[in-house]
Amino acid sequence: MTLCAETVTWNRGGALVVDGVTVTPSQGETVGLLGPNGSGKSSLLRLLNGVVRPTAGVVTLGGEDVATVRRKEIARAVAVVSQHADTDVDITVRDVVRLGRIPHRGTFGGNPTADDAAVAAALAHTGLTSKADRLWHTLSGGEKQRVQIARALAQEPRELLLDEPTNHLDIHHQLELLALVTRLPVTSVIALHDLNLAAMFCDAVIVLKDGKVVAGGTPTAVLTSELIAQVYNVRAEVLVDEAKGRLSILFEPGAIPVPTH
Repeated sequence: MTLCAETVTWNRGGALVVDGVTVTPSQGETVGLLGPNGSGKSSLLRLLNGVVRPTAGVVTLGGEDVATVRRKEIARAVAVVSQHADTDVDITVRDVVRLGRIPHRGTFGGNPTADDAAVAAALAHTGLTSKADRLWHTLSGGEKQRVQIARALAQEPRELLLDEPTNHLDIHHQLELLALVTRLPVTSVIALHDLNLAAMFCDAVIVLKDGKVVAGGTPTAVLTSELIAQVYNVRAEVLVDEAKGRLSILFEPGAIPVPTH
């Protein structure tokens, strides 16, 4: 089952926020959505999740138009990790993760044995078994993000959508979180701001600007000095580490002057 967007366009409040975008990730791939603020990354994730319908084009899940698929069926296949998730309720880590089982409940409830097994597996996969009885409000920002990923895994999805999951995390937790995501047995689409993190962890990247795709492909092929200047209006030196097979980006201070006519 693969989640795809085919030439999708979305007008919101009279503004064109996504313009003819196609996303076709391969099974098990980690795809990074890149671009400046307002480029359409979060809007594209909402389209992929079926929360909003495209003005034109189609989003499909396993070949079916998501507009025709029940929300519960989408939630069983597609899990979402948003930028911010918080609550004032005294709830344990285990109970937060158990929320991921809601899509699997029927009219007469769920399967407690299957639910317990899925929650235990999600906690183990994210290294949270020892923290299962901790209260949510006692966790650090990095731990909360890991819990959200565990909750998503408890859904037993095939696709995982993450909206800037590394925001507000320190470097250690950014690296830890993305390393975790890339090890998961799912297809992941991640909106990211940090180009170096995208180069390090993504199999492919899609660069957006003003709602349109500027470039797509492997990080090494896409993230050039010229493209970074075009999309972000900054100077950058792109270095390729042949031994490690990945690139790193060194930014230079000062925006590129806009030519006047």
